[in-house]
Amino acid sequence: MDSYVSGLNPLESNFLVPNGTFWVELIAFVIMFGIIAKWIIPPINRAMTARQDAIRKEFEELEESKQGAKDAEAEFKAQIADARKEAARIREEAREQGNEIVGEAKEQAQVEAQRVKDQAHAQITAERQAALTSLRAEVGTLATSLAGRIVGESLEDDDRSARVVDRFLGDLEALEASKTAPDGASA
Repeated sequence: MDSYVSGLNPLESNFLVPNGTFWVELIAFVIMFGIIAKWIIPPINRAMTARQDAIRKEFEELEESKQGAKDAEAEFKAQIADARKEAARIREEAREQGNEIVGEAKEQAQVEAQRVKDQAHAQITAERQAALTSLRAEVGTLATSLAGRIVGESLEDDDRSARVVDRFLGDLEALEASKTAPDGASA
């Protein structure tokens, strides 16, 4: 076994001991690391920082937009509630005005109906009085002349003929009143 161990250089056979290639590779690695650290990593870091800042800014804008949308929605709901209240108030005013107009129209119609009724009653009363006056005059003349023919003498005395006519018309009115009165209230 000695020959196997004696033929090898203990430094050459140990891979943990650095050799010339290792030092070259280490220097190349340090140079590459320096180049990467100085010229490649800073722009990448700046780009990543800028990207993170842009993302943060977008999130802030998104939060502001959400808050603005919530505020706008609340304002919109408040405006709708106000509009509904205003519409209800306007409907109530219109209903009240309609009721007032209907009430005024009914009142005017009642006043007009009463006026027409009163006017008709006055006209009927006036026509009745005219008819009674005309009837008295004609009945008086007829009664006087008829009585004069029956009696055989002239009854030209105006006072007497007026009394006869008044008594005759009074009897006619009493007869008419007894016919139009209810059954138990006849005079």
